[in-house]
Amino acid sequence: MDFQTKAMESIKKYLGIAATAMLARTIINEYLPNELRIIVHFAFNKLFGRFSTNQTIIIHKTEGLTSNKLYEASSIYLCTRISPNMRRFRVSKSDNNNNITLSLVDGEELIDAFQGVKYKWKLISKQKNQSANRDGDFSLSSEVHYELTFHKKYNYVTLDSYLPHILEKAKEIKAADRRLKLYMNEHDGWNQIDLQHPATFETLAMEADLKKIILEDLTRFVKRKEYYKKIGKAWKRGYLLFGPPGTGKSTFISAMANYLRYDIYDLNLMEVRKNSGLKRLLVGMKNKSILVIEDIDCSIDFKNRDKDKKNQSNQPHNDAISLSGLLNFIDGLWSTSGEERIVVFTTNYKEKLDPALLRPGRMDMHIHMGYCGPNSFRVLVSNYHAIDEHPMFEEIEGLLKEVEATPAEVAEQLLRSDKVDVALDGLIQFLVEKKEVEGLESSAEDHETYQVVVEAVKC
Repeated sequence: MDFQTKAMESIKKYLGIAATAMLARTIINEYLPNELRIIVHFAFNKLFGRFSTNQTIIIHKTEGLTSNKLYEASSIYLCTRISPNMRRFRVSKSDNNNNITLSLVDGEELIDAFQGVKYKWKLISKQKNQSANRDGDFSLSSEVHYELTFHKKYNYVTLDSYLPHILEKAKEIKAADRRLKLYMNEHDGWNQIDLQHPATFETLAMEADLKKIILEDLTRFVKRKEYYKKIGKAWKRGYLLFGPPGTGKSTFISAMANYLRYDIYDLNLMEVRKNSGLKRLLVGMKNKSILVIEDIDCSIDFKNRDKDKKNQSNQPHNDAISLSGLLNFIDGLWSTSGEERIVVFTTNYKEKLDPALLRPGRMDMHIHMGYCGPNSFRVLVSNYHAIDEHPMFEEIEGLLKEVEATPAEVAEQLLRSDKVDVALDGLIQFLVEKKEVEGLESSAEDHETYQVVVEAVKC
């Protein structure tokens, strides 16, 4: 038998085997029950895996409740290895970064080399059903992972050298381009954007003495890792910001993030359906971060804790979000899932909050964000018009001692003109009119105000 005849016989044999395999796959997929189909596929994979020279490592985006640091590092690293010659890849650009970022897309392969070893990366994304939302609708979420394939004789090189190399490179890339992030929650997961708020403590309209106390407290906190460990406390600190609207509570949080270089996690409790969802969000946070719950008095209607316990005893499987769940979230066992974290609550009405939320260990510092005083005014006018002195300052500062004007109201008047004299004159007129209105309201409500003050003193 000549070479050509032998080749044709081999091809016929191969095609016969391939046809048989395709027929077998069709029969298995269409006629076998799911449980038996899984067993058969596993047996085939195990049989043919013995003849393969490749090894595959799966790197999931999450492991249990926590994010996988190796997945995050791989994503950062692979962005630097993508070639414009690839068939498909994703491109993006943020407002505060001049560089265009390249990233891997679902199903596309990337080839990398390290110490003479060839590595094949592939991003896999699978859709899965998620639990029903508040309206009863089911949403889809993605189960994402990387497949890393290489010759199995390089197992030890991969585990001992290549993966540590990726972790180190990702760390260097992040350090070179450290942009703060603002996270928002959707159900029990976080989405992020770059934090671009420019607020600093230097530009923050706050009285100097209070600003000094806060800065000293923050500086002391970041240096006390060993102290918190010694006394057996989670390395976290709570701040309650309370006061009228427009007094700079959100700006204060941004200034804190920029000062500490911490990411912000803005938690919307209305998006969380269960206490277990709160726990998932907490363990999904990074260290060196600020957890913020704004307007906590009206973000969700917490039930009385005694009623909560009674309801839970009648409905043992009820996991609806509750005050007890939130307390455990910020100060219970789950609060130790990370370190170097700051928790901030904001409210316009401190008196509406349950006392359990306010005790030390949960909210360690209660900071009153008050009306604009002389020092706050000078900070604002320096920010908006770059001046430290003006003949009108004395009159404005005198009015601010008599009138309840928020920093937001003062800033709005300063913004109305680029001409200093015009802006300051407008501010004076605004404060004079406000003083007249407050004087009329005060004379009409003197008796009621006195009763409120006495009640507050008794408490």
